[in-house]
Amino acid sequence: MSARKLGMVTYRVLWLVFFGLIAADLCFGLSAVPWWGNFTPAVLAYAVIILVNRWGGAPDRPRAAREPVEVAPPVTGRWSALNSPADRTPSHGVHSYGQTFAIDILAEPGHGARPAFGWLWPLARRPQDYPAYGAPVLAVADATVVRAKARQRDHLSRTSLPGLLYLMLPEGMVREVAGVHRILGNHLVLDLGDHTYAAYAHLQRGSLTVREGDRVRAGQVLARCGNSGNSSEPHLHFQLMDGPDPDAARGVPFTWRGIGVPQNGETFEAPPTVTARTQGASDGSPRRHDARHARSPHAVNGQVAPPHDRSRRTPIARTGRRSSSHGDPSEAP
Repeated sequence: MSARKLGMVTYRVLWLVFFGLIAADLCFGLSAVPWWGNFTPAVLAYAVIILVNRWGGAPDRPRAAREPVEVAPPVTGRWSALNSPADRTPSHGVHSYGQTFAIDILAEPGHGARPAFGWLWPLARRPQDYPAYGAPVLAVADATVVRAKARQRDHLSRTSLPGLLYLMLPEGMVREVAGVHRILGNHLVLDLGDHTYAAYAHLQRGSLTVREGDRVRAGQVLARCGNSGNSSEPHLHFQLMDGPDPDAARGVPFTWRGIGVPQNGETFEAPPTVTARTQGASDGSPRRHDARHARSPHAVNGQVAPPHDRSRRTPIARTGRRSSSHGDPSEAP
């Protein structure tokens, strides 16, 4: 077991001890320490997670970050980006679960197709009400499936203020303690080679078309977009990382071939031809993106990021919503 994995296990055990002490004190008066002493495990849990995430330096440090890996887009059609590493890193506010350079994308097939955020009503919606639900998810390169989990249900959306608070506080904490599979929901991890792994999260239950050990080709349908795990609405959470276990992995920057890295609040088009080219003109393998030869590079958090092909994207109104995997609250902005 790696040091990072051991740290994550210790983090969860400390939270369980904390909840146990609180329950024992409130329900049975069995506290052996002053009331404030019950919070010691929680404080230690925060200290452990900070140490784990900073061990060896943050993955987005200019001197530590790897060159972006160029892969095909994981979807086709018109989508919008949220929690993008083109705007900041860590993109989800945390380095946990290899999320440093992760991105969330939501289907935007047309104006008004995606239900708007309701401050108080409706409290929740069915996942079928969202255009992303059931959308095919594609292999970004020739790869081997090393992790495939698909038993969790697709829950209702959390797209109201009460629903979002429920997701961020009690539900999010329970999922955090339960483990990475409850955070990512139904998910896949592909081994792309060269210590690079692609993770797809919040997939639809029962939609996976591959198993662990299967070889897949770039552009192959792997599953369908769902709303499982720590998700506010149906969307795809995508990331590259340096290991197969999100608990122990560190994030790796990416760029999508023909698109780049979409910014928050922007739409992008991923036509089938973009994916098809990875099977025809190229060998379907991921490539290192040399930022030194990129046209009009953009600086992102001290790094040179891939160029943004704005001809493929049009700005949309920002919703203020976040649809993401939940990390440790100690690193939240």
